[in-house]
Amino acid sequence: MFSWLGKDDRRKRDPEVFQTVSDGLRKLYKTKLLPLEEHYKFHEFHSPALEDADFDNKPMVLLVGQYSTGKTSFIRYLLEQDFPGMRIGPEPTTDSFIAVMHGDIEGLIPGNALVVDPKKPFRKLNAFGNAFLNRQVQLPKQYLILLKQFVCAQLPNPVLESISVIDTPGILSGEKQRISRGYDFAAVLEWFAERVDRIILLFDAHKLDISDEFSEVIRALKNHEDKIRVVLNKADQIETQQLMRVYGALMWSLGKIVNTPEVVRVYIGSFWSHPLLIPDNRRLFEAEEQDLFKDIQSLPRNAALRKLNDLIKRARLAKVHAYIISSLKKEMPSVFGKENKKKELINSLGEIYSRIEREHQISPGDFPNLKKMQEQLQAHDLNKFQPLKIKLLDAVDDMLAHDIAQLMILVRQEETQRPNQVVKGGAFEGTMNGPFGHGYGEGAGEGIDEVEWVVARDKPMYDEIFYTLSPVNGKVTGANAKKEMVKSKLPNTVLGKIWKLADIDKDGMLDDEEFALANHLIKVKLEGHELPSELPGHLVPPSKRKLPE
Repeated sequence: MFSWLGKDDRRKRDPEVFQTVSDGLRKLYKTKLLPLEEHYKFHEFHSPALEDADFDNKPMVLLVGQYSTGKTSFIRYLLEQDFPGMRIGPEPTTDSFIAVMHGDIEGLIPGNALVVDPKKPFRKLNAFGNAFLNRQVQLPKQYLILLKQFVCAQLPNPVLESISVIDTPGILSGEKQRISRGYDFAAVLEWFAERVDRIILLFDAHKLDISDEFSEVIRALKNHEDKIRVVLNKADQIETQQLMRVYGALMWSLGKIVNTPEVVRVYIGSFWSHPLLIPDNRRLFEAEEQDLFKDIQSLPRNAALRKLNDLIKRARLAKVHAYIISSLKKEMPSVFGKENKKKELINSLGEIYSRIEREHQISPGDFPNLKKMQEQLQAHDLNKFQPLKIKLLDAVDDMLAHDIAQLMILVRQEETQRPNQVVKGGAFEGTMNGPFGHGYGEGAGEGIDEVEWVVARDKPMYDEIFYTLSPVNGKVTGANAKKEMVKSKLPNTVLGKIWKLADIDKDGMLDDEEFALANHLIKVKLEGHELPSELPGHLVPPSKRKLPE
C-alpha cells in the first residue's frame, strides 16, 4: 500500500544522470514527451516528431528576406567563397531553399535524398511532399521542367564546421507569386524556425516596403522572436541623414508586425566584399558588423541551451494540446448529433481555451493560434480523440520540474569545458586580430604600434595639474588625486577601475607618469571607448616596464 510514494521519493533522490546535454534531451523527449505527443495527435496539428539529428545537428542560421536584399551575398561574405547552386543578381534569383553545410566534397544534394538521410535534420520535410522537394513547371511549347525546391550545398569551409546556413527564396508581393510556389511557403519557414538557432531578416535600405507575403512570413515566426535579428543591408548606398530616416521607418514598420514590447535588434551595414559607395559611416558599419559576428559566433556555445529552451516550449505546447483534445473528446456525444456538436465545439473553441486556462493556471501565450486550430479540427473526427491521461501529463511535469534542472547544470558544465567554442574562418577571421580588427589603434589601443609612449603627447598638460596637487616625494595621495579625477564626472565605479589600472606599483599613490596614465584613461572613457580589463603593454609607463611581475 502506498508503494508509489516510495517510488516517487526514490525518483527525487536519484534523478536521471546524463553524459551530455544532447543525450539527455534525446532521452527525455523519447521517454517522457513523445508518448504524450503521439497519444493526442500533436504531430498532426503542430510539428513533426523530433529525431536524433535534431538533437545532434550543428547550429543553423536561417536567412529570410524579400528578393534582392542580399541574402545569398551575405552567405558569400561570411564564407569568403562561392558555394554550389549560388546565384546572385538584382532580380529574383534564389528560387529554392539551399542548406549550405560542411562536406569534404563540394556538390549539391537534392531534397529527395536529404529527407531520407538520418544524419541530416531534414527528414520531416517530406511532409510537404513533392510540391516542395521537386516541383514540375509547365513552360511554353508543352515542355516540363523539374525545379528542385530544396537542396543541400556541401563544401569544405571552416565556417561551416561550426554552423550551417539556410538560404531561402526571395519573398515577392502579390497573390500570383504566392500561388505559383506550389507549397505552403510560410509553413516551411515555420518548420525551419522551430529548429534553427538564429533567424536573420534582411532588408534593403532602398526598398523598405514589406509585402503581404513577407508580413505573413514574419507573423509565422511568432513564438520565435528570441531568435530573430534584423539586418538593414546596403546601408552604404545612402547618406547619413537619409539612413537615420530609413532606420526609423524600418523600426516603425516592424513594430506593426512584430507585436512584442521588446525592440528587435537591427544591425546596419553593407554585408558584401565590395567597396563602400558612401564611406562616411565606416566606423558605424564596422561596429555593427562586429556585434553581429559576435552574435553568430556565440551560437555553437549556446546551442545546447537553445535546444533545451525549444524542448521546454514544445513540452508546454504539448501539455496545452492534450488538455484541448481531451476537453473536446469529453464534450462529444457517443451516438447522435456528432456533426452538430463538432461544429458547436469548434466555434466555441475560444471559450474552451479560457476554461482550460482558468482550471490549469496556464498562460494565454502557451495556447496555439485559435483560428489555425479551428481550421485543423475541421478535418478530424473528434470522437477518435483520447480522454485525459494523467500519467502522461505527470511524466512531462516531472521532466520540467526535475530533469530539466539537471540538464541546466550540465549545460553550464559544457560551456565551462568549451569556452572557446566559436565560429572561425571566413569573414570572422578578418575581425579578430591585426590592424584591421575592430577598434585597433583606437581608445585604449591608440599608440599600440608606436615606439614612443602615447601618453607622453599630453603629459606636459597633465604634469601642470599634477604639481598643483601638493605631491610629496614625487607622488600625490589618493585623496588629492580623487579631487582632480572626479572633475571628469565619471561614476565612482569607472574611476575606481581607472585607479586600479594606473596605480601600477600598487602603493596607493600616483607619481607623475601614473597620474598622466590615469588622465589618459579618463580621456579614453570620455571619448566613448571601453576600458581594458588589464593594462595593455604599450600603456605601461616606460619607467615601470621592467618592474617584476
